[in-house]
This record gives sequence, structure tokens and C-alpha cells, in this order.
Amino acid sequence: MSNRIVSLIASATEIVTALGLQEQLVGRSHECDFPESVRSLPVCSEPRIDVNASSGEIDRQVRAAVTDALSIYKISIDELSRLQPTHLITQSQCEVCAVSLEDVQQAVCQMIGSQPKIISHNPMKLAEIWNDIRTTALALNVESRGEELIGSLQQRLEAVRESVSQRTVKPRVVCLEWIQPMMSAGNWMPELVEIAGGVPLLSEAGKHSPYFEWSDLRAVNPDVIAIMPCGFDLPRTISELGVLFDSPDWFELRAVRQGRVYLADGNQYFNRPGPRVVESAEILAEILHDIGHNLPTYQHHMTGWLRLEEC
Repeated sequence: MSNRIVSLIASATEIVTALGLQEQLVGRSHECDFPESVRSLPVCSEPRIDVNASSGEIDRQVRAAVTDALSIYKISIDELSRLQPTHLITQSQCEVCAVSLEDVQQAVCQMIGSQPKIISHNPMKLAEIWNDIRTTALALNVESRGEELIGSLQQRLEAVRESVSQRTVKPRVVCLEWIQPMMSAGNWMPELVEIAGGVPLLSEAGKHSPYFEWSDLRAVNPDVIAIMPCGFDLPRTISELGVLFDSPDWFELRAVRQGRVYLADGNQYFNRPGPRVVESAEILAEILHDIGHNLPTYQHHMTGWLRLEEC
């Protein structure tokens, strides 16, 4: 019997597709949007919060939900029962980022006529992304494809590292994963910054993204600021910038004074622990070393990132 896969996290949908199993996907989460063809799949989840609110309001809603011990996502039990999946893919890394393992376990208990295998991802660093690919490939009976995919992605990341290896300057970087309140991108992001030839600040590889204050940002005074809010595309990020501009501290920062502030598509790239971590590293290399102007470009400029002055 062929697999019938429902993915409830965007990065897992991309992994399944990269493994050559897109035809086995029968359902997706409301956030799964790549590749474009998966948009035609039935949607099996929805947010309980207003995802179109400002970053500050979204943070308030999430904190209220957590305080009340409520999930911020709703799973359609009826849709899952109709689809009769053999596999459900979710995550236990962050209850805010996507449908959680606990939510899925509760949903499966209520499903009619199907008891799918649950595959749970929990990536905190690059090695764990590779492990999630390996675990998914094994569960879906394409173990060799998983190893081939992992090897290809690792080779491509090494190519990025090599492309900047002769650069003598390593910019000190703050990657802003949320704007109000401010959070610095943790997990696998510090590793990507290092691969791209930078020095990550205000976060540690393998640890959750931390909140920080203006005093912390002033203290490290980075050479580069990359703004990549979780779940926000470039237009949405641009709409949030006023929160930063309202602070007089903003204009005193080295990165701002020297024109080294960049916006990046956090939704499509950096926040997704899947195959496109490679493109995320490429974008960082372009940002940190101005590759698009002085070296052969990866051509992500204006699609994956842009300079603040280009807004």
C-alpha cells in the first residue's frame, strides 16, 4: 500500500518533496506553501490567533494562549479522518512555530478509521535537521534517498563555506528573528552565519532563540543586522520596521550608520529547518560579503533579501 502522508509543518513538506514523495502527500498544514504545487492539497490545520496582527500583538496573543495552556493551532479531525493518512509529520521543537506533537497525538486519538504513524521533528541545529531527514526517509521506506539528500545538502553548504573562506573580514552579525519584542535567531542560525563567514551575536547554536533588550544590542554593536522575523515575508517585514525606527538607539548602531542592515525572507528560508537551509546560507553569504556586487552572485537579491535602503 502506498504511503498517505499529511505534513503539519512546512519544513517537513519540503523534506518529503525533496525525497521525491510529493505524490504521496494527501494533506498539509495552513503554512505549507512550497513547492507551489502543494497549495492544492487539503488543509488540515488553522491558527487560533490573528496571524495578520503586528509582531507585538502576535506575541501578546501567544503569551496569553500559553498562560491559559491553550494550543495556538487547531487540527481538523474531520479532514484527517477523511484523508485516512498512514503517516502524520509534526514537530516538538516549538509550540509557536507549528502544530505540536501533543496536538497531533490528541488528534489521532479522535480520528476515525485510521491510526497513522507519527513522525516528529525536533531540530535545534544542523545535525538534527539531517537526523530528521534521515528519520523521515526511513519511516517512508526511502532510506537511501535520505542519505543522498543529506549528502547533497552538506556538500552545498561546504561550497558556501569555501566561497567565502578567503575573505579576511568576518562581520559580527545579529539576526533578528522577532521585532517586538526583539529576539535573536538561535537554533541552527548561528551555524549558518559561521558557514557564511560571519560571527553570530546574541544567540547560541543548538539553543532556542533568546529575547534581548536595546541595551544588549548597543553593547554588542554589530557590524551587520539581518532582520528575518519568523513567518514573515519581505513585504510583511517592511511593514514592521517602524517599531525599530521609533527607538533613538536604532540610529546609533554601527550597522545602521554604515548601511549594513538587511531584510530577509524569514518565512521561506531561515525559519524552516529543511532543504532550504542551503539557500539560507547562500543569502547570508551574499549579505555579509556583498557577493552580488563583487563576486559571482547566487541571485537571491530582491527575492530572498534586500538592503534596508531598497525598501
